[in-house]
Formats: sequence, structure tokens, C-alpha cells
Amino acid sequence: MSSNSQLVSTNKNIKFRGESLDFWKDRFPEIQFQEIQFPDNLIEIETKIKELQINLFTKKNIQIEDYNNFYIEGRVEIGDNSIIGSGVVIKGTSIIGKNVVLYPNVYIENSNIGDNSKLLPGSIIIDSTLKGGNQIGPYAHIRMGSIIEDEAKVGNFVEMKKSIFGHGSKAMHLTYIGDSDIGKKVNIGAGTITCNYDGVNKNKTIIEDNVFIGSGTELIAPIKIGKNAYVAAGSTITSEVPKNSLGVAREKQRNINDWVLRKKKKKKD
Repeated sequence: MSSNSQLVSTNKNIKFRGESLDFWKDRFPEIQFQEIQFPDNLIEIETKIKELQINLFTKKNIQIEDYNNFYIEGRVEIGDNSIIGSGVVIKGTSIIGKNVVLYPNVYIENSNIGDNSKLLPGSIIIDSTLKGGNQIGPYAHIRMGSIIEDEAKVGNFVEMKKSIFGHGSKAMHLTYIGDSDIGKKVNIGAGTITCNYDGVNKNKTIIEDNVFIGSGTELIAPIKIGKNAYVAAGSTITSEVPKNSLGVAREKQRNINDWVLRKKKKKKD
């Protein structure tokens, strides 16, 4: 292959915001793009495409908080009146609804974000669907086909994988939800873990509507928590909790009087 043909091949592989230059020419036929002269004018072409994106978003009343610090690929769709914070990255075939607020440093890839949702700083959404009116983050990680239904809240340092999270449900702090089906109006307390992996297989957790899971709970899958049930904080649940029941699985507390005084005396001796 000659040096000229190698250059043409290289130029065809160059991407601008996730797409070839031909893609952008088709999308904006009224614009005369320069042909790629690698590496001389790559920055110039990238800058032109970013300016075209900003102009397109402005027409839809989409607010870009920092024109110099956002990355949105060409096939991404964004609804009217949304806000894009500084450092936001949106890739793939993502669709962002209307009136969505993306706070700084949110990362979205191949995901759908429903109308009126709010993604707080540092949240990561990959290959997942968020329905309308959700609040996610800060620093939540939603991945691998998860679906979050309307009006749900997924908060600080919550990871969700291959799960369905029901309408109006909440998991606000430091929680792992994996391979789970969670119903409506469920409250997941801080530090809850769905223990889905037994070393060989990934197992299912089912939590039905209106369940309350206390903080620091471990749910050993496969397991089912029935409708309206409560699970006491600090429990390790290994079998089904029937509907309208309280599940408690923890050792009874024992206090050893003056243990600290004896320990300190031994150290002195």
C-alpha cells in the first residue's frame, strides 16, 4: 500500500465525537467541512462540530453550562429544556428526555434517561433505562440492562446491575443491588447488599411492593421478600420472608461489664 493510500485509510478511521466526518457532513449538509489533513486540522474540524452541536442545542433551549467542557456523540438525542453540566459525557445511542438535569461529570453510555430526571454529580449510567422523574446519585453506578421505573431515587454510592427498580422505590446510601426485581415503594436501607454470587452462579433477589429493608442487611440470593414485609437492620436473611412479616436474623447482644478495665489492667501488668 502506498503512503497516500495509507493516509486515506487512516483519515476514514478518524472519529469526531464518535462519528466519521461523512456522518457530520450528512447531518449538516449546509456546512462546508474541510477534508481531513492528518494531523494538521483535526482540532479545527472538532471545534467546528462542537460549535454546530452548541447551536443545535441552543435552538432546543438546552443549556450547556460549560461550552469548553462537554462531550456528546453524534447519535445522542437530547430533549428540550434540559441542562448539561460541566464535564458531562454522553456516548453511543443514548436518548435524554425533556427537562433533564445532568450535573457535572455525569457519564452516560447507550442509555435512555426519561423526562424530568435529575442525575447528580459523578453518576455513571451504562446500557440502562431510567424512566421519568428519577433522581440518581451523586456517584451512583447503574449498569448492564438495569431499569429504574418512574419517580425512584437511587442515591450516594449505590451500584445497580441487571435489576429492575420499581416505581417510587428508594435506595439512598451505600448499597449494592444485583440481579434483582424490586417492586413499588420499596425502601432499601443504607449498606444493604444483595449477595447474588455463590461462586458459580448469579442468583435472583425478589423484593415485592412496599417492603422496608433495614440498614446493614445482607440478602443471600436466591431469596424472596414478600409484599409489605419488614427486614430488621443488621440481618443476614437466608430464607423467604413472607408478606406482612418481620424478618430478623442477627445474634442477641451481650454486654460484658468492666471488660475494658480488665483489658487495660492486663496491659499495665
